Parts: sequence; C-alpha cells; structure tokens
Amino acid sequence: MERTQNHMYAPERQQEILRIARESGRVDVLSLAAEFQVTAETVRRDLKALDRAGLVRRVHGGAIPAGRFDLEPDLSEREGTAADEKDRIARAALDELPTDGSVILDAGTTTGRLAAAFPLDSALTVVTHALPLAARLADHPTIDLHLVGGRVRHRTRAAVDSWALRTYREINADVLFLATNGFCAEGGLTTPDLAEAAVKRQLVDAARRVVLLADSAKFGQQHFARFGDLARIDLLITDTGLDPDDALAIERQGTEVARV
Repeated sequence: MERTQNHMYAPERQQEILRIARESGRVDVLSLAAEFQVTAETVRRDLKALDRAGLVRRVHGGAIPAGRFDLEPDLSEREGTAADEKDRIARAALDELPTDGSVILDAGTTTGRLAAAFPLDSALTVVTHALPLAARLADHPTIDLHLVGGRVRHRTRAAVDSWALRTYREINADVLFLATNGFCAEGGLTTPDLAEAAVKRQLVDAARRVVLLADSAKFGQQHFARFGDLARIDLLITDTGLDPDDALAIERQGTEVARV
C-alpha cells in the first residue's frame, strides 16, 4: 500500500523536500506544510535537519539548496525573488535621496526598483555601472545620468575591471545605494565574484553616505568575495523578516537599521 504524504517518515519527507528544493531552487515553509499535510513547525524541523547536514541553507520563510550559494543567479532569476520585500525597501530608499546633488547606484535588482521609482522632478546627478539601471533612467527628464564603462558581466549586466575602478576613484558622491548578495554581523558584505567585489569596495570609498539595500533572505549568507564590513554602512534598509536581535547586533557596529 502506498504511503500518503502526511504519513511519511521524517527521513522520507526530508528527502522529498530536498528534491523539490533542488528542482525549483527554493522552498518555503507554508507551501511545504500544505504539500505534505503537516504543521509549519514540522517543516521547520525538517529544514533544520537538512541545514545541519549541509544540504540546504535556511533563509527567511524557507530554504535554498546549499549548492546554489556557489552559483551566482542571473538577473531574471533574482528579479522574482523576494519581490514584495524589494519593492518596500526601494520605496523606503526614496526618502534617502538628496534634494539635489549626486548619487551612485550599484548594480542590483533592488537598486533597479529604486531607479524605476525616481520622482519625475528629481534633479540629481546619477552615476551607475549597471546597464539595466542606466536604461531605466536614460529617458528621465531631469536626471544628469553618467554611465561608467568597463567589461560587462553577463550575469549582472554590470561593468567591472580597471575602467570602472578608475572612474569611481575620481568620484565623490553624496549618497551610494549599495547592493550585496550576502551580509552578516560577523562576516560583513560578500558577493560571489571578485571583480564585482572590487567595484563595490571602490563604490563605498566614492560616497560620503552609504545606504545598503538588502532583503532579509540575504542575512547570514557568506559568498566567496568579501568587500567590506557592515561598520562602513551608514544605513541598512531591509524588511521585517530580519530578526530584531540580528538588527540590534548590526546596530551595535554603528549601522542604523530600518526594517520596512
């Protein structure tokens, strides 16, 4: 007789959860609870067991296969991840725009949402090395747009290497809106690619105020290339999925945290 899903033994259920995670790239607690007809707490225990085994990495609301952290997702994949959270973060970031002056926009999907939401009467000088962001702002009637050149990475559509680094060394902007693939209180800011990390490091040096836009699913993730400490960040805008205790640990390093 075939065993029904809600009568699976824990190891069987965990194996099936791992299969789903590897096929879809991500699993969430509530969907798994409905799928297997168990409680959310049971799913969390399963994910905890898989995390301890090094098979998945838990993130807010679910988990991602451990192997995915070694592979950098492309733009189309990242656009659909944590979309609501990114929209809220981008709206909150609008309050950090100076009334006039200059801003740098790092390459990223949340910074892209910010670029798309720039007010029509915004008279700013905007510098970016991200082709998708430049395309969104190119027709803005009042923005003075500067596109930084360099070798363009296919996965992020961002310019990197010596041309980009040399240009950013000549810039002294009012505000930088920074993106990251991972952040944590101890490990700092990380991204999978060394060339992107070098540009991000230069961005931080090129602005008087640094605002990090990062959804809570990125908290605790540590990637190959480290490009800075959270202490270099003036303001982190994230979502309410970041645990208040984790937010407090970040604030102890001197970074203001806004959970939106």
